[in-house]
Amino acid sequence: MLKRVFMAPDPGRTRLRFAARAVLGIALAVALCGLAGHSLTGTVTGGLAALLALFTVTDATVRGQAVTTALLPAVGLPVLTAAAELHDHPVARDLTFLAVVGAGVYARRWGPRGHSLGVFAFMTFFVAQFLHATTDQLPQLYAAVLLSVLAAAAVRFGLWCYERRLPPPAVPAPPGGTGLARVTTRQAVQATAGAGFALVVGQLVSGQRWYWAVGATWWIFVNTTSRGETLVRGFRRLLGTVIGIGLGLLVAMPVHGDPAVTAALAAVCVFGIFYTAALSYTWMMLWVTLLAGLLYGLLGVLGPDLLALRLAETGVGALGAALAVILVLPVTTHSITDAWIRRALRCVHACAVETARRLAGAADADPAPRVAELEQLLARVRLSVAPLVHPLNPMLGRKRRARHVLDLLDDCAREIRGLVAVAADPEASHDTRLATACRRVEAAVEALTEGRDIAVHTDGLPDAGPALAHVHGLERALTELARPLRTPSGSPLVGA
Repeated sequence: MLKRVFMAPDPGRTRLRFAARAVLGIALAVALCGLAGHSLTGTVTGGLAALLALFTVTDATVRGQAVTTALLPAVGLPVLTAAAELHDHPVARDLTFLAVVGAGVYARRWGPRGHSLGVFAFMTFFVAQFLHATTDQLPQLYAAVLLSVLAAAAVRFGLWCYERRLPPPAVPAPPGGTGLARVTTRQAVQATAGAGFALVVGQLVSGQRWYWAVGATWWIFVNTTSRGETLVRGFRRLLGTVIGIGLGLLVAMPVHGDPAVTAALAAVCVFGIFYTAALSYTWMMLWVTLLAGLLYGLLGVLGPDLLALRLAETGVGALGAALAVILVLPVTTHSITDAWIRRALRCVHACAVETARRLAGAADADPAPRVAELEQLLARVRLSVAPLVHPLNPMLGRKRRARHVLDLLDDCAREIRGLVAVAADPEASHDTRLATACRRVEAAVEALTEGRDIAVHTDGLPDAGPALAHVHGLERALTELARPLRTPSGSPLVGA
């Protein structure tokens, strides 16, 4: 895990810039709240609003990101009002919180914007519980949220908008369906049920810090689709919390809420959250837990008992999420894995089609965007397969088969990238054998997804150039994929 975090490649230093910009944007928001004379509660609210604005907005285009950022207060302020108004009405507060959970997850069906607005709505209600916000504080909290979102937007879209120089990322849509067959619908029901369990049991554990359990359940459901993904994420959240609490005892407690030292350490935590989010959920939770400890230190309530309670509430939340995905409208791991693998194979097919057109001389043929889409799809395949290859998975046969599938899909991606690089050379378009070989790849993918046998053609391989070698390598990888994808098991990957 250490190697994956510190040695992982960062093309274009994207993660580094993402994390550094977050520190800058949040620091600006906190500074402006301080200059505006806001209390500690208002300043913390503003800092968290800026963090969410910089972290959760993931639209494919800069214009889309700006629109979503502008919409955040429109969602967050009404939720903040409801949370403050219901502060002294526990039953109504709890029911409203569960409604926000369900609506926030359901909103994911509208893509990245729905996801961002849902997360912001939930976290606004959560922060109100964290800070015990009341109605007399609302004017200040409104101003803090608006000022901080504006500061985050100024940094993101004005001062340091590095995305303008990057091609829009390919964001594959989640598996669809209708009614209860839609993953978002089923997850909304699951998250509400899990949060309800966490809320009730969390209040039995602590009448004051129960919201940590609900927060744990919520974040375990974020960016997961299947039962297995959610269970693995719950385990990683718990592990990250344990490590973060250990660091809290060593780092946050000796600080005793000192503002200057706390601010410096909070900046380190923010950088860690943003830099490691794409690499390791465990590491991200480590930094989140340490940041929470530092904030509690500022509020003057940090102690070993509070950190132990944080761990207990996180365990309750993880248990709530686990029970929900197992018992309530479960979405099986193999069904989601099946969908993502098939989409990845169809993208391989599309890459081959575009490459063949490019080699045939079509001026408008450009396989590069398809390659980018393939990378995104393979990332989703790895996420969905993660429960099958997890060290704690006792089904060794399925684990070996899942790893074999991942290796072969990586082989396909590598050969596709090499083929596209060669096809970009104008001289390559004169080799008619390449276009013929690309059409064979199309046929191989069709046969694989339809359950038919694949024939490998190696004619001319000894004197083939780099491009034909890539095509033959791709054909071999597709042929080898047929065996693990069609092998019967208790819970198949694809086509079993």
